[in-house]
Amino acid sequence: MSAVLAEFLGTALLVALGNGVGAGVSLSKSYAKDAGWIVITFAWGFAVALSVYAVGQFSGAHLNPAVTLGLAFDGSFAWADVPGYMIAQVLGGIVGASIVYLHYLPHWAETKDPATKLGVFATSPAIPHTFANVVSELIATFLLVVGILSIGANTFSDGLNPLIVGFLIVSLGMSFGGTTGYAMNPARDLGPRIAHFILPIAGKGSSNWGYAWIPVLGPVLGGSLGGLFYRSVFSGKDTPAFIIVGLVTIVILGLCYKFGIRPNKETSVASKSA
Repeated sequence: MSAVLAEFLGTALLVALGNGVGAGVSLSKSYAKDAGWIVITFAWGFAVALSVYAVGQFSGAHLNPAVTLGLAFDGSFAWADVPGYMIAQVLGGIVGASIVYLHYLPHWAETKDPATKLGVFATSPAIPHTFANVVSELIATFLLVVGILSIGANTFSDGLNPLIVGFLIVSLGMSFGGTTGYAMNPARDLGPRIAHFILPIAGKGSSNWGYAWIPVLGPVLGGSLGGLFYRSVFSGKDTPAFIIVGLVTIVILGLCYKFGIRPNKETSVASKSA
């Protein structure tokens, strides 16, 4: 299997399992309805672990453009392979979300709230606030990339690494997921949001594109900074890119703070989906 195909299939599996628990917990007449945040965080952790087990041997199982950028900035991944990985990841997100749509086909019409349906596919903030929402996604993704690189620096029994990464996802979801739904992954949010837009979901309402840039920008900044921070601080390899990306991040956050308009009420999705 090629690395790009592995990223496509791995991300599709990740989103199918992850968004699938969002559907089970949120959609009407599902036996799992209202199972709660703990179920969601553990299900996402296991989704990541199983997806890494599935394709890690072929591509390294990034499954996330922010992770791909972080590893490239860290120097452990070739920049030439970054575009192909990212495209495959977003396309995998679309396919994975489409699988969830088909699996829960009768439940969309039974669920009346359009925001709940969107919450199965894409993230939203508990409190709409542009600056705070970007910072939340940045922090969570920064810790994700630093955590992945730190786990990779340790020696475990054969085959244990993906499970440890899964528990990292659980920990991040419990600690930092309550603000924005911890996308931490542009492909996990943008791909399913595109699927929500194009699929004939009964009574689906808007795909809320006004918020869609936040779970892309925040993880991209956080993942890039995470990779550069690990390279500079943990590995002791000074790089001007750390200062440059850090300054660019400060400027972008400053613009978000000064000009960021609170998203409208549509941005806040009243659902329990991660």
